[in-house]
Amino acid sequence: MGVLDHVSDLFDCSHGHSKKKRKQFQTVEIKVKMDCEGCERKVRRAVEGMKGVTQVDVEPKHHKLTVIGYVDPAKVVARVAHRTGKKAELWPYVPYDVVAHPYAPGVYDKKAPPGYVRNAYEDHQISQLARASSTEVRYTTAFSDENPAACSIM
Repeated sequence: MGVLDHVSDLFDCSHGHSKKKRKQFQTVEIKVKMDCEGCERKVRRAVEGMKGVTQVDVEPKHHKLTVIGYVDPAKVVARVAHRTGKKAELWPYVPYDVVAHPYAPGVYDKKAPPGYVRNAYEDHQISQLARASSTEVRYTTAFSDENPAACSIM
């Protein structure tokens, strides 16, 4: 809290009123199935009228809606689902390079856009499968060509 905020709180005459919590400026990415231009227009119009929205980007090829502004992600998802009647969820994919084991069960998704895999760090059950154990790493690096101290039996 800055000095000006502190001083203004000291001299504030509205003691009975509670302060509203400010929403943070953020980018919300949502997965919504869009088949045609009509679906794209319907999804865009569902969020353009929301309070706090500054920018709306629609990528129908990837079934992705990006909303930028002072908004709550849960409210944006609920509004899209209610206004369009479509299933809407937060964008479940991350770039391929971010995940340690992109082909682990539960991470690789055939429906994901090119260059993306499912985010394994949000789902704890999947993240256990995707993360290699220390013994597994030791055994695989023991016979690796990149390891100079590897076993040379082969």
